[in-house]
Amino acid sequence: MENDLAIVDLPCAADLVTKFANDHVADVVDALNDYPEETAAEILALLPLERGTDVLDQPNLENPADLVKLLPEGRAAALLEGMSADRRADIFRHLSEPPRGALLARLSPEARTAVEQLLSYPEASAGSIMTTEFVSVLSTATVGQTLHYIRVVERTRETVYAIYVLDSKTKRLIKAVTLRQLIMGDPEASIMSLGPQRKPVVVSPLMDREEVARLISKYDLLALPVVDEKHHMLGIVTVDDIIDAIVDEGTEDAQKFGGMEALDEPYMQIGIVGMLKKRAGWLSVLFVAEMLTAWAMQFFQGELEKAIVLALFIPLVMSSGGNSGSQATSLIIRALALGEIRLRDWWRVALREIPTGAALGAILGVIAIIRIVLWQWLGFFNYGVEWPRLALAIGCSLVGIVTFGSLSGSMLPFIMKRIGFDPASASAPFVATLVDVTGLVIYFSIALVFLNGTLL
Repeated sequence: MENDLAIVDLPCAADLVTKFANDHVADVVDALNDYPEETAAEILALLPLERGTDVLDQPNLENPADLVKLLPEGRAAALLEGMSADRRADIFRHLSEPPRGALLARLSPEARTAVEQLLSYPEASAGSIMTTEFVSVLSTATVGQTLHYIRVVERTRETVYAIYVLDSKTKRLIKAVTLRQLIMGDPEASIMSLGPQRKPVVVSPLMDREEVARLISKYDLLALPVVDEKHHMLGIVTVDDIIDAIVDEGTEDAQKFGGMEALDEPYMQIGIVGMLKKRAGWLSVLFVAEMLTAWAMQFFQGELEKAIVLALFIPLVMSSGGNSGSQATSLIIRALALGEIRLRDWWRVALREIPTGAALGAILGVIAIIRIVLWQWLGFFNYGVEWPRLALAIGCSLVGIVTFGSLSGSMLPFIMKRIGFDPASASAPFVATLVDVTGLVIYFSIALVFLNGTLL
């Protein structure tokens, strides 16, 4: 841990601190993201403590762990102490030793315990993104007592979306009362008299954050309580935490769709070597898989030599199968993520995709036949005397290949999830490669049926 900052331009930093005094904290974060890390850390060190804490607490701040390492140890610990529990834990998750241990030792026992608790959960789980700063009262409290308690503890809580009522004896969660319901209640009434009598919606700390997001959306909640196996409250997942998680998850899935590992840093900040590690593996796998396409073409070399015209349509039929497969994959991955379908629904999806793929293939087949007919009649290209058979072969091949592409593209996410992989790993390039190989077999097999004894 560095005890002194490497000063870049102190007068400039001091001027910027003055400028940032009245700016919105989100605008300050955007400005700091544009500066070198040393300059950003210097500004963070000069900001008033409460202002600096607010800046460090923002999810859009890039590389907060690196900024913390550049701060004097005492200043870094003070900023971390004032942060929300979930954001503080996220910074510690990205800190390495020895700064991690040194800063953890400087935190208060309460903050240190919260960090260690949150770090014990898997990174994409509800426990990893929850905050331990919530308002809870016993079931014996009145509305007036609860309002007074909120006034006392408000500054130490990240949000007060709801008040969680615990059984006075077992300390188990039994009710969630919204702030609006509390304000409208009679001060002399029991807290138990407010809100619906049904049990609150809860999640376990190990639940995947995507499922947590689905529940928050389904029940239109601002916060979701996280409980242990005995129904004791551990924390809450707030809607702003879920929004951040959804953005991260969407970015990760989008990168996987492109046939690569998800980046763990912003694009411009990851090094060339790191980028190669993320992209080379999947690209090599796809390249090896494409070798099967070359093998399939070698297998049908004789047919190609006899009817070279067939080679003209290989890109057309292959791309159509890959495109239909990519469409199906994208739809199923999204439906799985939103909980619209489950693994047990695979056969229902298959029954939908087979006729859908056949219909889509028929549409493309008709277009291809019309194109061949027009080119032949208008004299743009001479496909030979057997051009009607060729047109039918191309049309029927598109039906078969697009149907297979839709079916395989829709089934691949189910297979990936069943064997424990992220369905997003069933990326569009992977589906296209799979359909390329099988599509060639379908294409030449149908061509043999239609053109056997003529061109073949």
